[in-house]
Amino acid sequence: MLIVKKFGGSSVADKECIFRVAERCIEDYRKGNDIIVVLSAMGDTTDELIQKAKMITSDPSKREMDMLLATGEQVSASLLSMAINSLGVPAVSLNAFQVAFHCTSTYGGARVKRVDSQRIRHELDYKKIVVVTGFQGVNKYDDFATLGRGGSDTSAVAIAASLHADLCEIYTDVDGVYTADPRVVSNARKLKEISYEEMLELASLGAKVLHNRSVEMAKKYGVQLVVRSSLNNNPGTIVKEVAKVEKMLISGVASDKNTSRISVIGVDDKPGVAFRIFNTLAKNNINVDLILQSVGRGGTKDISFTIAQDDLNETLSLLERSKELLGISDILHKDNVAKISVVGAGMLSNPGIAAKMFEALFNAGVNISMISTSEVRITVLIDENDVERAMISVHDAFGLAD
Repeated sequence: MLIVKKFGGSSVADKECIFRVAERCIEDYRKGNDIIVVLSAMGDTTDELIQKAKMITSDPSKREMDMLLATGEQVSASLLSMAINSLGVPAVSLNAFQVAFHCTSTYGGARVKRVDSQRIRHELDYKKIVVVTGFQGVNKYDDFATLGRGGSDTSAVAIAASLHADLCEIYTDVDGVYTADPRVVSNARKLKEISYEEMLELASLGAKVLHNRSVEMAKKYGVQLVVRSSLNNNPGTIVKEVAKVEKMLISGVASDKNTSRISVIGVDDKPGVAFRIFNTLAKNNINVDLILQSVGRGGTKDISFTIAQDDLNETLSLLERSKELLGISDILHKDNVAKISVVGAGMLSNPGIAAKMFEALFNAGVNISMISTSEVRITVLIDENDVERAMISVHDAFGLAD
């Protein structure tokens, strides 16, 4: 079998962790499998590198940030390769250039274009464990470009798809995918399996167990994903096309505090206005989630929407520069907000899901400021300080406890 194993930063945080990962990879290697390992940077390395940049300038260019951040994965990959070699098994580390991991040119949020498999296959043919840097690719300018936080998951799935791997294992610090974050909801239950669609929604809505683009890619190319713990050998959660979730209407509850709300006030109430606003943001690669439009006064309207908190300053700057062109009277924003969502394929055929969620939030004394729905999820915007009790109340209301 060809197995791709991805380990996050906490799994390679120190010497002991690195050797634990090395032994785990060697165990499967000695069973006759070909092993490719994809790594994140060690521990909090990425955050530390960001702080180093802030020591130099408050506004570093995105290109230089990617040059800096790409070093983190190169350190962990080379150290793991050394550890595997020291245990008597041949290994080689490769960065994005050496693999030829091609991506788009958007620094800080590049998307995968293709992965050349020749170099990796060559090393596998020599019976080596191949350790590859996650999170990074090479763009058309021959620059490093990173795939966004959590992008190592996407790196692993892209490599698995390119080499037609039999299995892609994503190792994390929890045993698999839970009905809610077990660090917030103590009685959350681990799922044996979950569909790509439900996992994609959970990942997009704040569940940090998988990068949303990795799930999107796994679904597109039919990559078999398993989410497992790096700390034990417990069976994980299988992410697949169709999953049986024990007749549960809801498969999970997710929250996302990396959210800001922006309101543009007093724009003309006529066709094309919303298009111009959101097209301006789209051209600058800013994703918008919840949208609420309300009627103002004197032929005007107000539009509120949510974005990632990381995009707040850039979004405010863009809107301010385009204020006159877009006909905006005022721009307001709020930082201390969060999204909470329920996700489940069972919502399609079961009325009353929204009412039950809103009742649970009412019982917890949580106010809702925005609502968005789709076929498999309901998302609301609430105060950031209410997230924990909202999660617990909603999780209990749907009977998701272990």
